[in-house]
Amino acid sequence: MTKTLVTTTLILISNLLSAQHENEILQFDKILNQFNNVRDFCISTHGDEAFFTLQSPNGEIFQLATMKKENSTWLAPELLPFCDAYMYLEPFLSKNGNRLFFVSDRPLDDLSDKNKDFDIWYVERDTKDGDWSEPKNMGKPVNSDLDEFYPTLSDNNNLYFTMDSTNGSGKDDIYYCKWEAGNYLAPVLLGENINSAGYEFNAFISKKEDFILYTRYNEKDGQGSGDLYISKKQSNGDWGKSTNLGVPINTKFMEYCPFYDEKDQILYFTSRRQNISPKKFKSISDFKDYVQESENGLSKIYMTSIKIE
Repeated sequence: MTKTLVTTTLILISNLLSAQHENEILQFDKILNQFNNVRDFCISTHGDEAFFTLQSPNGEIFQLATMKKENSTWLAPELLPFCDAYMYLEPFLSKNGNRLFFVSDRPLDDLSDKNKDFDIWYVERDTKDGDWSEPKNMGKPVNSDLDEFYPTLSDNNNLYFTMDSTNGSGKDDIYYCKWEAGNYLAPVLLGENINSAGYEFNAFISKKEDFILYTRYNEKDGQGSGDLYISKKQSNGDWGKSTNLGVPINTKFMEYCPFYDEKDQILYFTSRRQNISPKKFKSISDFKDYVQESENGLSKIYMTSIKIE
């Protein structure tokens, strides 16, 4: 793909997003409004199984949950059975649906009860309705003595994730490990069109590894706080200059944790957007419903239609 074509494609995406209206940014499902903070969302290839993170108000607790869809209705969420007193977050489901990647600070084995740094782990099952295995650590070279976060895989099994390293470009940076001959190679820092001296994190890689969505924090061309950006891979294999996804996806509040359903062309993401104002209430239940269901500044899962080419 030529540089001109890449630039034109990004402009078309930017124009499409700018033409959207605020009411096209929808909450994923009202069933999740029962929780204070919901983040880190992924959905199965068939769109009938979702995974996400439940977080306590001040971030002391992170637990993984799932729910299934039957007859076009999402059933009640359930905690994943392997979650315990440690932190579990940022799920990513494999293409075949039988391996779930996530992040945890659990110890490497049952001989210790001391929290480890955050590593990438996974569980497996034989079938969609089968039981999940015990968590397995990805091991080296993916994991290290540093914190690894937000795993995401392309169809060729290349693994992208966030890491805060003194060898990086700045604060949190985005790395990838190439899958070769049945093993992962050492992490590689993505280039300057992705990483900077600031914070880059929560990267979602496309199936063909031809575009990447991620969050940048407090950038000059941003709306404020964390914004979602996109970068396209060029014909020489380098990542092109990142483009802000713009309004209404990005706001002056925090947008992060993107997940793109390429089949149905739906972008899911977490946002702390706030659009709530005083009004007269008919009752306590009216007040409660308004506060819980509105864009209330708590992290919620949002979705919007967007065509990325």
